[in-house]
Amino acid sequence: MDKIGNYIIPAVIFIIIIFGFIKKVPVFDAFLSGAKQGLKATYMMAGALIGLITAVSMLKASGALDLITNSLMPVAQSLGFPAEILPMAIMRPISGSGSTALLNQILKDHGPDSTVGMMASVISGSSETTFYAIAVYYGSAGVKKIRHTIPAALLADFASAVMAVLSVKLFFGG
Repeated sequence: MDKIGNYIIPAVIFIIIIFGFIKKVPVFDAFLSGAKQGLKATYMMAGALIGLITAVSMLKASGALDLITNSLMPVAQSLGFPAEILPMAIMRPISGSGSTALLNQILKDHGPDSTVGMMASVISGSSETTFYAIAVYYGSAGVKKIRHTIPAALLADFASAVMAVLSVKLFFGG
């Protein structure tokens, strides 16, 4: 079964080429056209991605994340939101790799079967790297005015964090 995975992608490529020949599509020309469009999309996204990476690096290096976390900690704890997962919940919309590193640390410290570990895992699986997604999709489409996208997306991330805590408490106690 392990060996079949080695043949799937070449088989799909072969099927696409055969289907193109049957339909009389200039396969190589279509490939070059698609590659050209891909490079244009990459060029359109580059500025937004470079800005996002710079902002995330500055946020981490400046200590702003710690400041935000510490200021929200009393409110979060009074609402029953564990202090251990607050930094990850804040980092998740900003940086996928940063939030994954925080998730790994939570799982090392508390274990994957702990209440905190389960809450962090649910947050990770049910939320989005909002700013990255906006930068990639809007950047590739050339969208300049994002209107209500960021507030709506951050509200969805907040709702996923709250529901993660509530659902783990409901289904597993804690």
